[in-house]
Amino acid sequence: MEQRKNMNTSHTSMLFALAFFLSLNYASSMYTVFNPIKPRHSRFLKSAVHRETPISQLSELWAPLENQGWKPFVESTKPTLPEKSEGYVQVFLDGGLNQQRMGICDAVAVAKILNATLVIPYLEVNPVWRDSSSFSDIFDVDHFIDVLKDDISIVKELPDEYSWSTREYYSIAIRETRIKAAPVHASAHWYLENVLPVLQSYGIAAISPFSHRLSYDNLPMDIQHLRCKVNFQALVFVPHIRTLGDALINRLRYPQRDDEEVSPNYIQQVTGAGDSNAGKFVVVHLRFDKDMAAHSACDFGGGKAEKLALAKYRQVMWQGRVVNSQFTDEELRGQGRCPMTPEEIGLLLAALGFDNSTRVYLASHKVYGGEARISTLRQLFPLMEDKKSLTSPEERTLIKGKASVLAALDYYIGVHSDIFISASPGNMHNAMLFLNKTMEWSEFQQSVIEGHENRQGQLRLRRPKQSIYTYPAPDCMCQA
Repeated sequence: MEQRKNMNTSHTSMLFALAFFLSLNYASSMYTVFNPIKPRHSRFLKSAVHRETPISQLSELWAPLENQGWKPFVESTKPTLPEKSEGYVQVFLDGGLNQQRMGICDAVAVAKILNATLVIPYLEVNPVWRDSSSFSDIFDVDHFIDVLKDDISIVKELPDEYSWSTREYYSIAIRETRIKAAPVHASAHWYLENVLPVLQSYGIAAISPFSHRLSYDNLPMDIQHLRCKVNFQALVFVPHIRTLGDALINRLRYPQRDDEEVSPNYIQQVTGAGDSNAGKFVVVHLRFDKDMAAHSACDFGGGKAEKLALAKYRQVMWQGRVVNSQFTDEELRGQGRCPMTPEEIGLLLAALGFDNSTRVYLASHKVYGGEARISTLRQLFPLMEDKKSLTSPEERTLIKGKASVLAALDYYIGVHSDIFISASPGNMHNAMLFLNKTMEWSEFQQSVIEGHENRQGQLRLRRPKQSIYTYPAPDCMCQA
């Protein structure tokens, strides 16, 4: 009877999943009837296209930040493993690359709190990007284990006696070994009170969901330092991501002539070039995918068809439960809730002083609206590149359709760029500048420069409840 019940539950889940993806496909198919995407800030565009930046301003713009007196924390004593492991901890992580990274760091910390052995985290299939990349597709597993070998025990797979503990096992019925009720930002005490007894009774505990399930505050300092160690030392991308990333970085610094084709061997042609010949480049992390556009409930100029498609997508993804939907577009923009479009990002960069000779690398997944949405940004920065423009067809076959691997490549290039600019939600307040319809380009330019005087990479100390991954000082750093 129990087996039949489980089979029926599984069958129902499969039907629901099928209906879910069919709905997604239907929502996605409604993109062909949108109004043509035109510039929405044409009053600025002409001035921005013909802008000229003084050499002194360019020099200041590209100058590296001064030393702010902080350095990465270095362990003074070697950590020691507990004599006995309490059992195995599994975690199932959803979200994109950044959310997965944070979850992995927290999983190591929880394993340390519990004196448990960590199983290499399981990455859920992303329902938006439909990416099934595993931990080992993105991160160097052996390096991960080696760096943390003195902190916690880590295994790649469960021993045979626990081989039943799988994602499928927990998806079809309630299980005693699954921890489903971990609160957001749970304390170390919560894990000791609620998860440790499960480990001691069954030898294993599977925590799902796990995203943001460990507090940023009131944790022992050695646990905070361990999270930092995972994030900055243990999580290294697999060699083929680093190799391709290095190739793309070289192509950005030593650009090819227009009559040359991208070759997989191009990196070998430029590695001998001196640093004095290296060009500088900016990485722009453009977060303007369909998911964000729909969730914002803002109007992006695509007409009624676009509004209908985004509303349909909201219904499919979140059953219409989106707080922003209750506000008008004008109200949302006035509250700084609308993501910046590629056009607005381009105008912002131009106002900051980046001229049209700036080499820009666009770090982004699928931009909502495609090339038509990016055209104004490309008009402002004709030397803009992305993964597709910099790679050969052979190279693209290694990463095609793998959203997390593509994000890892962008992450790697961003870390090695001269300047990194994020268009993430934290930058949405900049969109409010565009609400003033009487503002001239010179006034807009001055407002942008003044608004970013203290937002150019200066180190900010973490405040209570803020993420240790967004603000690594002082937990991960110490004053020199």
